[in-house]
Amino acid sequence: FRGLCFYGQTYLMAYIGQKVTIDIREKLFRHLQKLPLAFFERNQTGAIMSYVTNDVSALQGALTSSIVEFLNEAAILIGSVYVMFYTDWKLSIFTFLTVPLILQAIKILGKKMRIASKITQERTSDITAVLQESISSVRVIKSFAREDYEVDRFMKENHKNFRAQIKTSQILATATPVIEFLAVIGITLIIWFGGREVIDGQLTTGQLIAFLMYVVNFSNPIKRVTRTYGEIEKAMASAQRVFNVIDIKPDIQNIPNAIELPKVSWQITFEDVSFAYKPDEQALTDINFVVKPGQMVALVGSSGAGKTTIASLLPRFYDVSGGRILLDNIDIKTVTLQSLREQIGIVPQETILFNGTVYENILYGRLEAAKEEVVAAAKAANAHNFIMHMPEAYDTHIGERGCKLSGGQRQRIAIARAILKNPQILILDEATSALDTESEKLVQEALDKLMVGRTSIVVAHRLSTIHRADMIIVMDKGRIVEQGNHKQLMQSAGLYSRLYNVQFNAKDSRG
Repeated sequence: FRGLCFYGQTYLMAYIGQKVTIDIREKLFRHLQKLPLAFFERNQTGAIMSYVTNDVSALQGALTSSIVEFLNEAAILIGSVYVMFYTDWKLSIFTFLTVPLILQAIKILGKKMRIASKITQERTSDITAVLQESISSVRVIKSFAREDYEVDRFMKENHKNFRAQIKTSQILATATPVIEFLAVIGITLIIWFGGREVIDGQLTTGQLIAFLMYVVNFSNPIKRVTRTYGEIEKAMASAQRVFNVIDIKPDIQNIPNAIELPKVSWQITFEDVSFAYKPDEQALTDINFVVKPGQMVALVGSSGAGKTTIASLLPRFYDVSGGRILLDNIDIKTVTLQSLREQIGIVPQETILFNGTVYENILYGRLEAAKEEVVAAAKAANAHNFIMHMPEAYDTHIGERGCKLSGGQRQRIAIARAILKNPQILILDEATSALDTESEKLVQEALDKLMVGRTSIVVAHRLSTIHRADMIIVMDKGRIVEQGNHKQLMQSAGLYSRLYNVQFNAKDSRG
């Protein structure tokens, strides 16, 4: 019967622990998906991964074996206290003279344990961050022959983690002898007072020995409870880290009674828009322009001028600090995020693909699309031919971030994904700047097809790609300094003309 109960207890607690762990991990991951870009820019990828893996896993031990042991020992403790008072209340009072000291010791050590455990979890997340960086950047590491440097960097974090773990172990190791010492003081008082009562005939030798046995039965659970309490405090440090993330309120979210964005003619209006990443760092000031339906508008300027910031405000990756952005006179803050972003397609300069098949990566644009639509999107993106020459065609696995593909192939799959989404508005972050001439030609043809009939905003680094733009907006230090088409801006001999001439003179000098 005891064996059956042990099996039931072990299985039940493991089941509960795993279910709670799964629920917390799922809630944490779901919340991470709602957090704004700023959160991911402030925190390392490895640290965020550590929240979901290491910290949540640390909770599992506290929810299973530690809690069961704590409850078992607490039950023995309560039973022993009852019998001790029943046997001799005066001796029991003497015994409990040391209890406040024991409780205070547990409180102090528990607080130290939580602080030390929090530091340990932070050091563990630092190791995860270094590991993630070194694996994701392995091509750069090998190209610079920095393997030894990375090993040294990892060893430093590993030794920091070692020192944090040792500190935690020291606190745990201190708890038991401190509690035992205080318990011995209590036993000494019992023998002194109980011995006097035996000499005076108020207590028999047998009763004193029996009482001492219950004192031992009382002190052992206290030591085990102290150790278990330390383990729970370690888990609470992880819980605090996890719930600190869960408690973060997303800066970008739907307002009450937000509406679904209807499909209309898609005129984009930036009206007195200002934005700051930090209170004292203004990124955009008084931005005003209108993009008419079907127009292609290019944003140009030197690095840090605010081009990418404008492109990030339209899908509400960030919210404006002042002014407003309108789509056909509808303030984008009044519509739901999903309905807004579903109708905006983004083709970034750095293509992000997932570790799956070609088909799955294109289908990501519209999950309910049929196979024929996926193939049609690939053909429109000039990707179908090279896909059919791959070992398993559309079912070929492309590796993490599409590492098995060339840069031009990755871009064309990303464009196919955007074509399948069929957005009304396109944001293009110079998708051809890092490609060779042949790949650039194929990708540019795909982009031209993609932009037909759509309102497009192009963040331009190569000015040669925007001759046909309906309007070119020239940015400098977060402000619009010029607007017009290519011909008008060249004739005005302003900043755009200087940037254009610098690029083409540099190109000519390279031959």
